[in-house]
Amino acid sequence: MFGPGIWRVKRFADSVPEIIDLQREINKLFSNVGQGTTLDYPAVNVWEKDDSLVVTTELPGMDPDNINVSVTGAVLTISGTSKSDPIKEGETYLRQERELGNFQRNIQLPFQVDSKAVEAKYEKGMLNITLPRLKEDLPKKIKINP
Repeated sequence: MFGPGIWRVKRFADSVPEIIDLQREINKLFSNVGQGTTLDYPAVNVWEKDDSLVVTTELPGMDPDNINVSVTGAVLTISGTSKSDPIKEGETYLRQERELGNFQRNIQLPFQVDSKAVEAKYEKGMLNITLPRLKEDLPKKIKINP
């Protein structure tokens, strides 16, 4: 009545919770595909205001001399170097989550900007960049002659 087949089913049934846990871990692994990664540092907010773009990013504890901002065509590049806090003898990190070292972020802009009129301000860990639209790139109203 109870042949070897029933015992195989029983063993499989015992492993179902482990299979469900494995499936959950696989789903977690692939759930962020296509989304931003840690390579997208620093995180930015970009919005349009009047005929300009405004870009803000958090760069806490950085020296403004270690931050570079450049514009080439319709690409904004933010790069720099963040340094770690010095550890004294006898101290040990328990957790270190802040990004350290060199970084570079290229942001594709929706239109050409006037690179000569770009303004960047760094205050209290926030970098604010204003990128005015190139006058030649502004929409022009065309009069229709009858």
